[in-house]
Amino acid sequence: MRLLVLGGTSWLGGTVADLARRRGHEVTCLARGFSGAVPGQVRHVVADRWQDGAYDGVADSDWDAVLDLTWQPELARSALSALATRAAHWILVSSCSVYADHGTPGHDESAAVVDGWTGRGEAPIEEYGAAKVSCETASRDAVQADRLLIARAGLIAGYGDTSDRFGYWPARFATESHGAVLVPPLDGPVQVVDVADLARWLVLCAESRTAGTVDAVGEPHVFRDVLEACVTATGNGSPIVESSDPWLQEREVSPWMGPESLPLWLPRPDYAGLMARSNTAATASGLTTRPLGDTVDDSLRWEVELGLHRARKAGLSPERERSLVAALGGPATE
Repeated sequence: MRLLVLGGTSWLGGTVADLARRRGHEVTCLARGFSGAVPGQVRHVVADRWQDGAYDGVADSDWDAVLDLTWQPELARSALSALATRAAHWILVSSCSVYADHGTPGHDESAAVVDGWTGRGEAPIEEYGAAKVSCETASRDAVQADRLLIARAGLIAGYGDTSDRFGYWPARFATESHGAVLVPPLDGPVQVVDVADLARWLVLCAESRTAGTVDAVGEPHVFRDVLEACVTATGNGSPIVESSDPWLQEREVSPWMGPESLPLWLPRPDYAGLMARSNTAATASGLTTRPLGDTVDDSLRWEVELGLHRARKAGLSPERERSLVAALGGPATE
């Protein structure tokens, strides 16, 4: 198979390219290369997709599959204009952020999505979900349904993650010196897809030319499962202090991501369904997932490589965590 990855120097794209190469495929990555290098033995066509002529180095070839990772509608449209007729199969990696309702658990691909972004130029990150909808619309307009897979990925976790959203937890449990661990409600939903599992499924879909719209999400869990996997991986015996949704909101703790946030926490009921979607279509199309403990182990290995005490994009600082634990009446910390 001749596979073209639009991207491939960053996390998911690089994992896909490496796996496809190891499965014997001829892989080309078109990317600026700002995020890193392509995997070994993968051809790198250096190009800036915002510039005219970006696809000249690949537009004269036929491709068994093209995989696009962009969330920028203008880049999705330019790629489709240059390459759609040269590709037997097209895969757009979209996101479950496209959905309008994040409060209802168990929704599937038939749920309503937000309106697409109608601006021009580069879409702002605040419009991520709407921008992905516009990328999906452009893909459907340019590619016949039986040649198109729209893979709406859930929260991706595992080795190589730089978002700190999932990796915060194995890293936090690996640093016992910080004292008691503040955790969100233990029954809160958690649903992640390991980058290795997602990449394998995307390559298999390219090989089999799987079409349709699929929520590429993992098995449903609750935060207690994450906690237990982190304790098993690290052997941490620190006290656990459980909080509640209203208590965290009253103290203006940021959910999900960002500075002084509590990663993986999403207040209910508004976000009860964001990490509790149906994965029936994904499993029916061949997505298989490893145990949650394996994802924690891989995440911890990556966190150790980066440095457990580094500055982070997401998570509570030790000082903020200690103050919150104290406010909850938790055990005294160092």
